Amino acid sequence: MKYHHLGIPTKKEIPDEKYLPHLKMYVSGYGKNEYGIEWVRYDEDADFPDIVKELPHVAFEVDDLKAAIEGKNVIIKPNSPSPGVLVAFIEENGAPVEFIQIDRSMVEEGI
Repeated sequence: MKYHHLGIPTKKEIPDEKYLPHLKMYVSGYGKNEYGIEWVRYDEDADFPDIVKELPHVAFEVDDLKAAIEGKNVIIKPNSPSPGVLVAFIEENGAPVEFIQIDRSMVEEGI
């Protein structure tokens, strides 16, 4: 497991944000700054737990997503926000934590 990014929820529109219609959310920043910070803005009707929409989360890249979440309090089941990327969220002592599995042969550079 290695650090991937820090996700920070925002309600502010950011000029370079990218809309993910199937998730009803916007993402911005990841891969564009040296610290791995990503800003996330959700549609009002986005189906995510409040803990994810309201609190920052830390994300770790893992080789095996299923193994990483086994026995954990999963709050967002494994899903694919983009081709070659599989993510899931757990809750750890009141904080959201994201695990991300990446097929580097399929993803664009900077993911």
